[in-house]
Amino acid sequence: DKKVLDFAAGAGLVAIAASKSGANSVEANEIDDFALAAIALNAKENGAEVSLRGGDLIGEDDGWDVVLAGDIAYERDMTARVFAWLHQLAKRGVTVLIGDPGRAFLPKQGLEELAEYRVPTTREIEDAEIKRTKVFRLLPG
Repeated sequence: DKKVLDFAAGAGLVAIAASKSGANSVEANEIDDFALAAIALNAKENGAEVSLRGGDLIGEDDGWDVVLAGDIAYERDMTARVFAWLHQLAKRGVTVLIGDPGRAFLPKQGLEELAEYRVPTTREIEDAEIKRTKVFRLLPG
C-alpha cells in the first residue's frame, strides 16, 4: 500500500514485482527510451500497473514511500550523485532498497545488508557466470 519508485528500472522487473505485491502506485524511471518501451511491454505482459517516468529524477522528491534502485554503483561520479539524493530521501523517511552485484563504487558505509542471492548471468555482460548479488537498505544517517 505504498507509493513506489523503481529508479534506473532497466526492463522493469522490480517495478512489476512491486505492483504485483500490492503497492498503491508504482513508477518506473529510466533515462533510456528503449528501456521505457521494454518496461511498458513487460508490465502489460505481466498484468502490472506501472507508470513510466522518463528523464533524470535525481534530486526530485515526489512523495515516494519506497525507492528501489538496482545496479547503480558502476561509475564513480554517478554513484556519488545518486547516493547524495538517496540519502536525502532516506532522511525524510523513505525506505531505500538497493540491489548490487558487487560493483566497485558501492559505498561501504551506511548500508544494512538484507539478503544475498546467487544470480546466473553470462560472460558476455559480467565477469562471472554466477554473480553474488546483495540487497541493502540505505540507512538514514
